Amino acid sequence: MLPSVLLLLLLCTSLCSGAQAGYYGVVYTYSFLDHQQFGYQLTNTFKLSFSSCEELDTLICNGSCFGSPVYAIDESRGEWCQKDYILTTNIDFLSTLYSVFGFANWTANINGIELSAAVAQIELRNRSDINKPNSSPRTTILPLVRVPSNCQRNINLLVSDPDGDEVRCRYAAGVECHTCTPPSVLTVSPACTLSFSPTNSSAEGPYAVQLMIEDFPRQTINVTNGNNSQEVITTSDSLSKIPVQFVFRVDPAAPSCTEGVYLPRFLPPTPENGAQIYTDVNQTVQISVRAEATQAVITELLFSGPHSVAKSSSGSGNFTLTWTPSASDAELTNTFCFVVQANFSSSVYQSDLRCILVTTGSSPTTPTPLTTAANLTTTPRFTPSFTTTPPTTTTTTSTIPNSTVDPGPYYVLALNAKISTTLSLTNYTDTIIRLIKDELMRQGLPSDIILELLRSAELGVTTIG
Repeated sequence: MLPSVLLLLLLCTSLCSGAQAGYYGVVYTYSFLDHQQFGYQLTNTFKLSFSSCEELDTLICNGSCFGSPVYAIDESRGEWCQKDYILTTNIDFLSTLYSVFGFANWTANINGIELSAAVAQIELRNRSDINKPNSSPRTTILPLVRVPSNCQRNINLLVSDPDGDEVRCRYAAGVECHTCTPPSVLTVSPACTLSFSPTNSSAEGPYAVQLMIEDFPRQTINVTNGNNSQEVITTSDSLSKIPVQFVFRVDPAAPSCTEGVYLPRFLPPTPENGAQIYTDVNQTVQISVRAEATQAVITELLFSGPHSVAKSSSGSGNFTLTWTPSASDAELTNTFCFVVQANFSSSVYQSDLRCILVTTGSSPTTPTPLTTAANLTTTPRFTPSFTTTPPTTTTTTSTIPNSTVDPGPYYVLALNAKISTTLSLTNYTDTIIRLIKDELMRQGLPSDIILELLRSAELGVTTIG
């Protein structure tokens, strides 16, 4: 039961000492790699958030994180700091673990939750459908999400599952938290959408949000433990449960809820929520984010994602997230979530939350910037995502799929993409071209587009008229 003990004691420091802290939440996930010489490798990832980076290091590591380091993700100075705590261990037994986490005292909140606590169910038994243990759903969230009290807002959590399971969200209940009072101003759907409706000023303030995310097999399977005993898991039985906790703040009413006035509005080439990017180990991904607010001053981009992401700005409302996946990211899908924040007088306004998925393959490549879905996989279904881009002076243009659409007219001059498919190019050229054309049309291109397979294996796309 070693991993259970490690997880139980890992973050107990602040609770055990009774320290007063500003806890802003956690996102816990776990993942398995294939069986190694000494068993399965289990990676536990805690995205932890406190009111400052110094407080986080002191509480989690007693001032020293040597041996199990804590990696910085992002911070909003004077409000919160989010860091990664990653624990990797080898598992030579197959069982089901229930781990209880204690972190610190929540930051002050309207729903009266003081002590933080969370529970995770970790399924370590071998699954009959994938022939290895289960990996949990993967997601992330900013430590603080805010909205004016007079504005409607939906927060769409972007959750992926490495095993292809069905994922559902709900509020924590019972023993899954110390106090489980959900925020009165926020509802959650099984599809992981959090909905806020305009409310009166008496409801303004911060709320502690404590969610549980569960994965369910899409068909009945068997799970086998280390003693070769089996249990049947149906589509109604959850395989794992992970906690997702953050702060939701209802701010004073804004003069206008129209995006782009006080609340920042995303502009091209910002990727749409849910966009997917495919890359390889050592291949750099660059995510461009652009926003405007005509009556407020855009101050910063805030994000949550892998800990090695670099954030930069090239002027007001123009930001770039740059990330180069390492070998430890191979075969994993990471979630990137971000907001753009603006100020007007003493008021702070956030854009809506955008989240995208970046999937890393296992093939190391020479580091080169990537701003598109470079590996579009069809096994055997063909489901790439493209977007049109403005004319440029270059002849090979790569763009992030599903980027924010700007009114046209726009034309794709050239499309440079690496496509991985089970279909033979020799025997199924027409089928592949037709599938690509169907996807381009679905993304908004006219039906009269012409696709040409060039000798260089690049696709040239033109329009008639």
